[in-house]
Amino acid sequence: MNARKTWAAAIAVAAVGTLGLAGCSGGSGGSGSDEDTLTMWHNSTTGDGKAYWEEVGAAFEEETGVAVNITSLQNEDLDGKLQTAANSGDMPDVLLARGGGKTAAMVDAGVVKDLTDLISDDTHSAIGDAAFSAFTIDGSVYAVPASVLPEGIFYSEDLFEAAGIDAAPTTFDELDTAVQKLKDSGTDPIALGAKAAWPAAHWYYSFAMRACSQETLENIAVTMDFSDGCWLSAAEQLEEFAATEPFNKGFLTTDAQEGAGSSAGLVANHQAAMELMGGWNVGVIASLTPDAQPLADLGWFPLPATAEGEGDPTAMMGGMDGFACSADSPPACEDFLNFIIQKEWQEKYAVAFNSIPASAEAQEAVTDPSLLPIMEAYNDAAYVVLYLDTLLGQNVGNALNTAVVELLAGDGTPQSIIDTVTDAAARG
Repeated sequence: MNARKTWAAAIAVAAVGTLGLAGCSGGSGGSGSDEDTLTMWHNSTTGDGKAYWEEVGAAFEEETGVAVNITSLQNEDLDGKLQTAANSGDMPDVLLARGGGKTAAMVDAGVVKDLTDLISDDTHSAIGDAAFSAFTIDGSVYAVPASVLPEGIFYSEDLFEAAGIDAAPTTFDELDTAVQKLKDSGTDPIALGAKAAWPAAHWYYSFAMRACSQETLENIAVTMDFSDGCWLSAAEQLEEFAATEPFNKGFLTTDAQEGAGSSAGLVANHQAAMELMGGWNVGVIASLTPDAQPLADLGWFPLPATAEGEGDPTAMMGGMDGFACSADSPPACEDFLNFIIQKEWQEKYAVAFNSIPASAEAQEAVTDPSLLPIMEAYNDAAYVVLYLDTLLGQNVGNALNTAVVELLAGDGTPQSIIDTVTDAAARG
């Protein structure tokens, strides 16, 4: 990993407001934790990911004597439950953090702990400044990164070959051609789980990353100013792309990651050829194949370049999963965060989640052929932009996501996306 890589907009999140989190003094540790017990919330509800956290918790208890009471929550439910916990003053000790405006909102509400002087030198050395920047607010660190989640397009090599597509698209013109060839072959080109809104919105994020300059993207969390023409241009490009009907039938009511009929399941079962998604999708797709094994013909390519725009064509959209401590958590919380970044546990994380670990020391554990090009593209990217709903925070981000779905459903326009997100930003 290039430790000098800059996460676009990481320096901007400090000015984001509370975004719906009520100010409070922190929680009581969820289910009544004390010095000998930690409570933890994460979003791995099944399979190897859930088993990984159970193994980590048991190992930490054996080494320290501190038990870890773990609660796994469905990904789409996690943010709302965390907001409710923050409002009620009943936060878990250890919680999943996504960076950007969502982390900034928790910092502003006073519900997470400043970890700057509590992270060990070994943890700092293993992860590097670049990954920590996604969780740095006003120079202070509020979460420890666990994995890097760059985004791109996953695809079935077999379905591409059957449709006569010889190479992965590098431009949107080539992607349009691939879409038509797949349709001609009787295959849905792109799986989209728009029921959850955010997967659909990621198509808008992608066009915005290509249309807008790095500076514009870096400043948007502070300015909340969508008057730059690139934001409207991105919406217009999405509308034009959607008019080619590239998505699976019924995409508006399709789940993203649960079951064979989800967008990930459609790819896993060769019912659709492509899906735009973050790096975690390798593991999700593997869990939804008929034999629950990695999809043998799964390929990946970075978001294609557009014909015009101010964004660097190598820039990537990405997320960062990390873990924070609630403001009133015991010292064992930061001990637990330092524990999980040890090489052994980061390597096991990479295997359990089929993902890229935040620790550069553990990247050698990434052997899945679908992940290797993602890691290479991430290491070579000019900059990485946080997912816009993460960057903008829950209220503004959710408004943006909903407006994108309305456009795709035929109930909105490119201008209505801009109007909606501008109004949401004004409300705060």
